[in-house]
Amino acid sequence: MNRELHIVGFQVGRETYGVPIASLHEIVRVTEITAVPDSPEYIEGVINLRGKIVSVIDLRKRFGAKEAVSSKKNRILVVESHGRLTGLIVDSASDVVKIPMEDVEPPPAVFQEGGLNCVTGLGKYKNRLIVLLDMNKLLANSSTQRSDIEDEVKGRVGTKDAYTATAGK
Repeated sequence: MNRELHIVGFQVGRETYGVPIASLHEIVRVTEITAVPDSPEYIEGVINLRGKIVSVIDLRKRFGAKEAVSSKKNRILVVESHGRLTGLIVDSASDVVKIPMEDVEPPPAVFQEGGLNCVTGLGKYKNRLIVLLDMNKLLANSSTQRSDIEDEVKGRVGTKDAYTATAGK
């Protein structure tokens, strides 16, 4: 039985990363992002995705890139983690890639020591390495902040609606 890992590949800087296809909700173009005050630098803000408030994280900043360059190729990968949708700004997204399980190596110890415990392995694909990420671990550090931001935005919307409803009387 030949087992394969199905991932969605994307680029951040010069590196290629991959997330399991099962954690991907959709890929969208970068749209207008509403900034949220007092959020960490790597959280760009929130977007309205067909009526749902979705936090957006710039992976370039999250991975410590000094300068995030925007281009027409940038995309937002909307992923699901612990029942919540989160948008990840990446430099570009590629097709679904199938990597045979025998071509996946465990992450080197340096990833664990450096605090990058979100790396689950390295996939060998067409003479290059794809860094495989665990979305739950990647987003774990920001999940509390994301829910606080989403609650704050929902609270503002609710307050505005309540104000509008009472002001009109």
